[in-house]
Amino acid sequence: MNKPVVGLLPLYLELYDQVVPEIRQAAEAFTGTIRDELKKLNIEVIAAPVCCVKPEFAKAVKAFEKKRADAIVTLHLAYSPSLESADVLTATALPLIMLDTTPDFDFGFDTDPARIMYNHGIHGVQDLCNVLRRKGKHFMLEAGHWQQSDVLTRVAADIKACIAASAMKTARVGIIGQPFPGMGDFAIPFADLKKLIGMEVIPATPAKFKAMQPAPAEIAEELKLYSKLFKIGKASEKCLARTAATSLTVRKWIAKEKLAAFTFNFLDIDSKCGLGTVPFLEASMAMSRGIGYAGEGDVLTAAFVASLAKVFPETTFSEMFCPDWKGNKVFLSHMGELNIDIISGKPELLEKAFPFFKADSPALTQGCMKSGPAALVNLAPGPHGSFTMIACAGSIRAPRKNKITGISGWFEPEIPLEDMLSEYSCHGGTHHLALIYNPDFKILMRYAEIMGWNCVTLKGIRK
Repeated sequence: MNKPVVGLLPLYLELYDQVVPEIRQAAEAFTGTIRDELKKLNIEVIAAPVCCVKPEFAKAVKAFEKKRADAIVTLHLAYSPSLESADVLTATALPLIMLDTTPDFDFGFDTDPARIMYNHGIHGVQDLCNVLRRKGKHFMLEAGHWQQSDVLTRVAADIKACIAASAMKTARVGIIGQPFPGMGDFAIPFADLKKLIGMEVIPATPAKFKAMQPAPAEIAEELKLYSKLFKIGKASEKCLARTAATSLTVRKWIAKEKLAAFTFNFLDIDSKCGLGTVPFLEASMAMSRGIGYAGEGDVLTAAFVASLAKVFPETTFSEMFCPDWKGNKVFLSHMGELNIDIISGKPELLEKAFPFFKADSPALTQGCMKSGPAALVNLAPGPHGSFTMIACAGSIRAPRKNKITGISGWFEPEIPLEDMLSEYSCHGGTHHLALIYNPDFKILMRYAEIMGWNCVTLKGIRK
């Protein structure tokens, strides 16, 4: 993912510049300390000058917006009257993270009274939070000593959640064909998704695809790439060539339309649509580049996968297929789509025909998901325009021997499988979902909070 960008907003009291101007230097130095600590966490920091009055806050926030910060992090260097900053912070669309910290860790019985002036910002935080809450402005707050706690790590997690939420709200999702008839769990009118989330759906047309057909030299380069990325199995030259042409066409479409994600209904892929075969391989390769994807015309899950990939690069679309009650795990699979970065070993590329395809057979990847800590994450539509993010912690265990060809993976939840499946469906979990490696549940919960979604972490009925 790209380096997160935050605007660091230091708050201060104008009266102190008039009465005790000598303490300003130490306050500014503390701003520099926090800036440097955030940079150590691989965060790009836009540091505003110390702000005391409304015009200064307005100028600082405008600069953050112009430079496209992912969030604003506030830092109370002292008490700051809330009405100097509250209107400005309420008006901005940038997410707001309140950092509640002070220079000193120890403020006990033997503290020098002079240190009060440098460590009393917490009641400025309290003033501002109260007013922001009354104004209906959402904010996140992380409290703790900057050096003796993990507060800055928590702030970094909040920033990543802001990035995921922004990606979801602004996602442009391409769709090839129409959503699979009868699949109701993700069936939401596109206009409603725009209204409720902000995401936009971009339909493909045969004319667009025909105008983007690759030249023979481009196909040759794509085939060279395949030989590097994959172990080439049984696949004819014609199959590989049409797969490469299809992949390149879809890739050009993604770039031209500036898509964050795409989806297709394999039933609608035929000679009339402008593609030579079903673009399973491009779906697998696109996910490794951070492009979201979901099957069967599911634009909602495709956007969700894209947003998660902004923070968790090893993200893939998948489905729960078969329960292994004995082994307390569930078999994950799909027709031919899997982020190639999470395949155990070098993925194999082979030709595969499906009886329900109208198009010629594609070349697609097959392989098993690699071992590692993981989570299943789902975005479930609910009543009255609501959504619930459902997450389950566990791990993927790659077998030494795998008799199942195609896409495969076994997810072992931390809770009993029967509890996981029961809770998942009772909370409305859909049959399309994302698998992420090395999950951070703090980020997931904050992401849902920013979006105004419910968030459920499956704990197990008997726990």
